Amino acid sequence: MEKIDSTNNKLIKTLAKLEKKKYRESFGQYMIEGFHLIDEAIKSKQKYLYILGTADELAKVIEKYDLPDDQRLIEISEKIAQHLSATKTTQGIFMVLKIFQPKNFNFNFGKWVILADLADPGNVGTIIRTADAAGFDGVIISPQSVDIYNPKVQRAMQGSQFHISLIINDVKDAIQQFKNYSVPVYASMLDPEAKKLNDFDLVAQLALIIGNEAHGVALDVAELADEKLYIPIIGQAESLNAAVAAGIMIYHFSK
Repeated sequence: MEKIDSTNNKLIKTLAKLEKKKYRESFGQYMIEGFHLIDEAIKSKQKYLYILGTADELAKVIEKYDLPDDQRLIEISEKIAQHLSATKTTQGIFMVLKIFQPKNFNFNFGKWVILADLADPGNVGTIIRTADAAGFDGVIISPQSVDIYNPKVQRAMQGSQFHISLIINDVKDAIQQFKNYSVPVYASMLDPEAKKLNDFDLVAQLALIIGNEAHGVALDVAELADEKLYIPIIGQAESLNAAVAAGIMIYHFSK
């Protein structure tokens, strides 16, 4: 097993750059931190490039999973762990994985969420986690949305990224594919033509569009939907948080 104790190490310098999207895209890699996420990755049989950790944290992972003592396991110092961490206090254990986006796919079945230009990492991660919990098949993320390999999004997903399909794809193209297979597409938005969520019956398949936190679903996207829906506000709040609203709608259609 290799041991690294200098932040000037070539590999450590490379991995430290993965906090930024341009380097994740350039290297085709991303990093997750913490025992829970690594646990979910291993249980889901994710192929990884490296597991790096302090002596104590790395020993826990090796012991639990009986991992082979090979070049993919690297012991690092506390100083390096803090250097690599995307949080104020490091958890001391990291996994490096390849970014994988399928080149061929179609949306001819199942229940999906479409995230159209969402900007907040916490919202995106929470919606994906909720879709997973509700038994949805996957989430489509527009290229203009926050990067799903962002460390904040990865933490918010809490392992759900390894359970359901996550596909970065043009929203209009995805909608057209759903319509080609007669999968109903619903856009969540405040609109005079929109119907109350409770007026919608359960369907076997659907695609649910969630729009940008500040601007909602773009009009040219909404026009492609089969129906528009909204959640009535009973109290005095002006609106609901995007992730909360998405959760209510996802579970409405999950039964």
